[in-house]
Amino acid sequence: MSHPHPDLGDPPPLASGALRIVALGGLGEIGRNMTVFEYAGRLLVVDCGVLFPETDQPGVDLILPDFGYLRDRWDDVDAVVLTHGHEDHIGGVPYLLREKPDVPVVGSRLTLALVEGKLREHRITPYTLEVREGQVEQLGPFRCEFFAVNHSLPDALGVAIGSDAGVVLHTGDFKMDQLPLDGRLTDLGGWARLGRDGIDLLMSDSTNAEVPGFVVPEREIGPVLDEVFRQASRRIIVACFASHVHRVQQVLDAAASHGRQVAFIGRSMVRNMGIARDLGYLTIPPGLIVDLDALTDIAPERIVLISTGSQGEPMSALARMANRDHRHVRIEPDDTVVLASSLVPGNETAVWRVVNGLTRWGARVVHKETALVHVSGHAPAGELLYVLNLTRPSNVMPIHGEWRHLRAHAELAVQTGVPRENVVLAEDGVVVDLVDGRARIVGAVPAGYVYVDGLAVGDVGEESLKDRRILGGEGFVTCVVVVDSVTGKVAAGPEILARGFSEDAAAFEDVRPLIEDALADAAREGVADAHQLQQLVRRVIGKWVSDTYRRRPMIIPVVVEV
Repeated sequence: MSHPHPDLGDPPPLASGALRIVALGGLGEIGRNMTVFEYAGRLLVVDCGVLFPETDQPGVDLILPDFGYLRDRWDDVDAVVLTHGHEDHIGGVPYLLREKPDVPVVGSRLTLALVEGKLREHRITPYTLEVREGQVEQLGPFRCEFFAVNHSLPDALGVAIGSDAGVVLHTGDFKMDQLPLDGRLTDLGGWARLGRDGIDLLMSDSTNAEVPGFVVPEREIGPVLDEVFRQASRRIIVACFASHVHRVQQVLDAAASHGRQVAFIGRSMVRNMGIARDLGYLTIPPGLIVDLDALTDIAPERIVLISTGSQGEPMSALARMANRDHRHVRIEPDDTVVLASSLVPGNETAVWRVVNGLTRWGARVVHKETALVHVSGHAPAGELLYVLNLTRPSNVMPIHGEWRHLRAHAELAVQTGVPRENVVLAEDGVVVDLVDGRARIVGAVPAGYVYVDGLAVGDVGEESLKDRRILGGEGFVTCVVVVDSVTGKVAAGPEILARGFSEDAAAFEDVRPLIEDALADAAREGVADAHQLQQLVRRVIGKWVSDTYRRRPMIIPVVVEV
């Protein structure tokens, strides 16, 4: 197998007739999916998603791919192809279009509708090209053929990218549900046809590569939801992804059959379900949906709320309910809460915090550990083996997964007969060239995290996050000293202010004389530079705090010259 190497240098110029593949996100992580294909000096981008921050990234709202690789080549980009409408595949599109507003955005009907809904909030009007399964589009030198794939939202696509360098099949996110609610199967026949003609590189979803067997059909959740509804004596609150149209449809069907009315909670849920309804992907009986403000007039045993917040996001509707600070919904004893989603890696602690908060107020919480209220949208190992055997690719590059998923998928490829040296294990930024039917790692480009913090994009870096972690974990200490600008002698202070360190007002009394002595010694030696005195104060306080408390707060010395 080819392995990424920390000493990889810049890639060489792309050879004539070769295809270059650069993943700027989605390899070694769940999210931020974005891959750039280059042929004959032209570029094609597949997906542009976001990654959601973890607890060690305080204050960050979203994490974007690094567009630096494209920044000097925007005019070479022929299109951005979107495989489906999940945030980890489309969430970065508004930020990309800020830099290149006229790049064509290509996707299915629902995917483009979800993207356009996001872009309206950013006041961006995109140039779009709607495609559907079975369609072929020539995008610059890239011949793109689109295939239906079954996933956890409608209208998902895989794409075969053809050029004179060969054929790459990018599966997008997929599974092989044989009884899909919308009747839309993954196009295995189309993939088999491609395989007979020859697939030079298979880039395939790896999320569930460690999970044996085949996926449970989505429709099996229906009877479970029906039983949950039958047992519920008061309100039912269902939390799921705001894009999971199939799951919401099953909740709506259960509510209708049990004589309950439904309200959507959360801006993205209201927006996405409105789009799905308008486009015909969601069937809602007349009178079933009510506005949140109307809930006070409906008996609790006749209410269903469909909410965002299944991942424990701090500001989501469900988290606010758990904290009892939601404007419309107050959790009461015997309410039933259904978490109809998976746990995205890294969100476990936040989710269980919300579950505990809901349970504290007397709610019954149903989740995937206690009932079949969620099935994955990603193909497990049995289905990945099926696709590998069906397509018989010359080279395989596992995508969309953490390292354990990529390695597990790589081993599956080897088991089906793909030569070990033809299985490419790469990470974000690693450059892979397809030359004469062989895929090889040839270098690396920068592909770090770009943080979105409020309206600022890229202003927060690792140093800022380090400071935030210190402030969050250790607090800060500020020391203000006024010194004579000529002699360096202390004229006033030191005054010490601490936050997040100690509530004892006298905690720093013992360090004041140490600071005064150090400054007096500096004055006798003729040290009067404010910067040098600041460093001196920082060292004195830092050593004292470390020796006394074994802690390392952020220390901010302020020396004022008079």
